[in-house]
Amino acid sequence: MTAEQQLELLAVGTEDLLPDGALLERLRSAEREHRPLRVKQGFDPTAPDIHLGHTVGLRKLRQFQDLGHQVVLIVGDYTGMVGDPSGRNKARPQLTADAVENNARTYLEQFYRVLDRAPAAPRLPVEVHRNGEWFSKMSFMDVIQLASRSTVARMLERDDFAERYTAKAPIGIHELLYPLMQGYDSVAIRADVELGATEQKFNLLVGRLLQEIHAQPPQVVMTLPVLPGLDGVQRMSKSLGNYIGVTDAPADMFGKVMRLPDGVMSLYWRLVTDADAVERADIDAALADGARNPMEIKKRLGHRIVRMYHGDDAAAAAQEAFAAQFSRREVPADLEEFGRSDLARVAKDASAATIVDALVASGISDSRSAARRLVEQKAVRVDEALVESWDKAVDPGTTFVLRAGRKMKRYKPL
Repeated sequence: MTAEQQLELLAVGTEDLLPDGALLERLRSAEREHRPLRVKQGFDPTAPDIHLGHTVGLRKLRQFQDLGHQVVLIVGDYTGMVGDPSGRNKARPQLTADAVENNARTYLEQFYRVLDRAPAAPRLPVEVHRNGEWFSKMSFMDVIQLASRSTVARMLERDDFAERYTAKAPIGIHELLYPLMQGYDSVAIRADVELGATEQKFNLLVGRLLQEIHAQPPQVVMTLPVLPGLDGVQRMSKSLGNYIGVTDAPADMFGKVMRLPDGVMSLYWRLVTDADAVERADIDAALADGARNPMEIKKRLGHRIVRMYHGDDAAAAAQEAFAAQFSRREVPADLEEFGRSDLARVAKDASAATIVDALVASGISDSRSAARRLVEQKAVRVDEALVESWDKAVDPGTTFVLRAGRKMKRYKPL
């Protein structure tokens, strides 16, 4: 492709390309010099798995890889121990080096569910670095020198820091170092382009500043939308329990997609599927057509996402299993059961047990807070009835089937 054609493809789904015109100029320069661009994104391994929210950036990196550019992944083993403060109203818990390294190993495997591990020319293998490669070699004087590249006033321009400062909420000195650490990653690998979610813009711009200080051409900043989670409102996050993991079992993955609000379907088709522009236009037209049932489009979305990560057969089986359990309301004869003794173990008084008690007693939820979230996400049913309130009472003297997403247990008053 020409530089102009590449830009047209790469710009789809982005929010910011800064500065204006810089990506096109960098693509033209790469074309003249017969060299690939170095395209960077960093991931802090603060949890062991990645989810569809992470794949928004990974899919954009795959586009760069398919165009023959050099994708550079930064696994933040050092930044992960600090914790990215972007969008946070309090400091992240600091992880140990062992925890970060254990998570990093699973990240590296899961990255290749989107990126090409062993590409054929002109695609290039992914270049992977842990940022401990350079931060572990820094002396304390090096850290002081890095810290001198910005000011407290500049850091407080960030919305999250400004809000916490105004609210007199604590801001750790180590948090102020995070944007400088992320920015220095770009210096270390000489990035031409850096990708990040919208909330990362400040950090990405710090990378440009530090590259200029180190006499490097400042990177192009590309920001991407934040993917909402299963509630359709808050960003997808493991800590909020509103995520679809790329390693989720096919049936669980399909069931989670079916819980999405109709209003985010178009965004999901655009950000996390392999649908082309023609198919996306067809989807948008169908969603706008009041005569079309959004449920059918959602099933199609669930099938597509499962197919992308598990294959055609798994997608078909997951859709059929969903239809059997939910559309046709079939209940397996050998359904696992729980009883009054299980309720009594969780609730002080089994006769006054709530739906939250039942979810925990059955093992469907591993905590009361997780059980409440399931109810709030409209994911819980007792027999055919949707549970609207987490303090709803259950009758310990009556048999019923308890459903939450793809999980199902039968209660029997044993």
